[in-house]
Amino acid sequence: MDILKVVLTSAASVVALFLLTKLMGNKQLSQLSMFDYIIGISIGSIAAEFATELENPEHSLIAMIIYAGIAFCVSIVTGKSPRARKIVNGKPLILFDKGKLYRENFRKARIDLSDFLTHCRNLGYFDLSQVQTAVFEYNGSISVLPVEENRPIQPTDVNIKPVQQELLVNVILDGHINEPNLKHTGNDKMWLDKELRNQGYHNAREIFLGAVNTVDNTLQLYPRDVPNKNCDVFE
Repeated sequence: MDILKVVLTSAASVVALFLLTKLMGNKQLSQLSMFDYIIGISIGSIAAEFATELENPEHSLIAMIIYAGIAFCVSIVTGKSPRARKIVNGKPLILFDKGKLYRENFRKARIDLSDFLTHCRNLGYFDLSQVQTAVFEYNGSISVLPVEENRPIQPTDVNIKPVQQELLVNVILDGHINEPNLKHTGNDKMWLDKELRNQGYHNAREIFLGAVNTVDNTLQLYPRDVPNKNCDVFE
């Protein structure tokens, strides 16, 4: 009987976690602020206790709801008040600007030079002379503004006006045609069969992924039966 109760309370804790996470929003799934992290681990810990609590499981559920309610209320307050947002989330700190490292901001961010340089390398900057400004964000990430001469070239720099690309629409997934998506592109199965034949395929069952570029109405195809690629180069 106890095992059955554990199974039921475990299932209930999963449902409660899902519903409460939906309430708090997808921010819980992205880079967390310090407050989000505290709330997240607290609710997770309570949910684990809820799953195995046989005497009064409703107490854990109430605690989870209270934590989620606090997070929800705080998100509303910080969304409306810049001052409250600064208190709860903190504020960005300039670590590097125009060739100068700001040691005091490093101390406030509790990040050392080695970590900072690692972040810069991860972003593709191995030489600080290529960096104009580096900002420590409140969620722990570092944003870099490159020196103008080292930023990627933009079409407007050479007076080019490229055609705006659109999202590709998947019309074949693992050999199965997604007819609603195909219709959304303005095409039909007859058009799809013709495109398959033009690219050397007999039917959709041979395709792992097929996607339509709606800008020029072209079909990109990736076959199913491709020999496995050896990945030893990454070891």
